[in-house]
Amino acid sequence: METGVKAAKKAVIPVAGLGTRLFPASQAVKKELMPVVGPDGVARAMIHYHVAELVAAGIEDVCIVAQPGDEDAIRTYFAGPGPDLLRRLEKTPALAEEARRMREFNARLHFAFQREQEGYGHAVYQSRAFAGGAPVLLCLGDHLFRGAPVSPYRELAEMAGRSGGRSVSAVNRIGPAQLKGYGTIAGARRKDFPRLIDVSRIVEKPDPELARRELRVDGLGADEFLGWFGMHLLAPSIYDVLERMIRDDVRDGGEFQLTRAQELQRAREGYLALEMTAAERFDFGTPADYVESLARFRKR
Repeated sequence: METGVKAAKKAVIPVAGLGTRLFPASQAVKKELMPVVGPDGVARAMIHYHVAELVAAGIEDVCIVAQPGDEDAIRTYFAGPGPDLLRRLEKTPALAEEARRMREFNARLHFAFQREQEGYGHAVYQSRAFAGGAPVLLCLGDHLFRGAPVSPYRELAEMAGRSGGRSVSAVNRIGPAQLKGYGTIAGARRKDFPRLIDVSRIVEKPDPELARRELRVDGLGADEFLGWFGMHLLAPSIYDVLERMIRDDVRDGGEFQLTRAQELQRAREGYLALEMTAAERFDFGTPADYVESLARFRKR
């Protein structure tokens, strides 16, 4: 299954949700454009951090899966300030440089559209033409990620060079109370690279009893599990799986779920997971999470 691909060069960020959990603020500002202050003290839109990190990781093109019409606000944001504000920003060189880089990012952006709210897998499927048969790095739109000394974006993108053409999902350790929010895996660690796991099963939001019985990975405690971190390197065949699910109306909870597609892909061709041990995830999905993550993300 070797592909000759050294690293993923394309990324997908789905942001087509309705923002229900952040209503009514999401009526004024789309969730992906809500402000987040970085460790450098600069306030940026949430999606700005994704794009900046992806470009720094070697990603050349980014597809944003949005609702029809929402691309205008995102394009306007990355186009940067008009002449009057730009002149004022010249007094602050760091912000003037920020504006220049935003315009560079704008040139890398592409859009696909989810016209019906049919689930996360359905949203990802809309990026098929953009992927063009290449692996893509998928990032949750309402989460941010940070790691040291290597960016988790770069580390996962570069897994394309050692995955043998298989998909690779970033995972981290979670406890029983967190299982209800994440896809969770079973598998065996590779002896030459213990953070890399050959996945033998993927279950979306399992109950603790099932997880304790069937979703085990060596090297974890009795009540430790590995669940989705929020980033996936997806092999191109994921789109074939999603196409068949949509054609055959294979749904979970009334929607086309990406986790189901990943399990089907695993059964057909194998699947890998990479444990993130030096990276953080910041969840901005609910008002409480947003407030907590704002404070955490501001710190270095």
